[in-house]
Amino acid sequence: MVTGAGQGIGAAVTRALVAAGAVVAAVDRNPGPLAALAEEFAAEPAGGDPAAAGGVRPYVLDVTDAAAVESTVDLVERQLGPLGVLVNVAGILRTSPAVELTDEDWAATFAVNTTGVFHTCRAVGRRMAERGTGAVVTVGSNAAGVPRAGMAAYAASKAAATMFTRCLGLELARSGVRCNIVSPGSTDTEMQRALWGGDAEAAERRVVDGDPAGWRVGIPLGRIAQPADIAEAVAFLVSDRARHITMHDLYVDGGATLRA
Repeated sequence: MVTGAGQGIGAAVTRALVAAGAVVAAVDRNPGPLAALAEEFAAEPAGGDPAAAGGVRPYVLDVTDAAAVESTVDLVERQLGPLGVLVNVAGILRTSPAVELTDEDWAATFAVNTTGVFHTCRAVGRRMAERGTGAVVTVGSNAAGVPRAGMAAYAASKAAATMFTRCLGLELARSGVRCNIVSPGSTDTEMQRALWGGDAEAAERRVVDGDPAGWRVGIPLGRIAQPADIAEAVAFLVSDRARHITMHDLYVDGGATLRA
């Protein structure tokens, strides 16, 4: 199951997992992009078994709705079989100076970025623990570890989701369930481009070069990430190649935070 699968990093993670042979329950609250993603993998598997080969099955879901999360997880497991992987990607960004943040923006940010992670991890993690196997990855942000001007709500919500996932990993370790975090830096997604304004090329260059006035270092590797860069890290952490890794926070930011 991948949340926020309709676009950006979520769509890239979905494609990477399908390429690795998984059947993915792609979850998003926006049915349009979700349907387009599913159409990429519309061919029926041999024998008509939806879990027999890699592919995408779309499920419209708002992760802030606890009851809907539980019912959707039940439906997915009835239709596709036991969930072995959960990737939390669904997220929103509301920018504002901290002292000007509205109650609505603060609450909405935490509802998706933190409480949504709690809802999905509770529903799926409980089932994984009973089965004695599973892998959870939460896509956080390097902003969870380094302050960002104008991003107080986003950074705080990602920090909370990161620590929740690590605590979950500690609690479920004896049950054979691994829980990790992938923390991207600036990545070429619609969310990122919404911050750039009109001149995308100049804005991207500012991100790569850094902004001393905003107390922000640049990206030492000299390039902004692509969603596939994040997806590859996720695919590794949910695979058996990472079978002895849990409670880890993997920064995929081109060195932008100097791993502070």
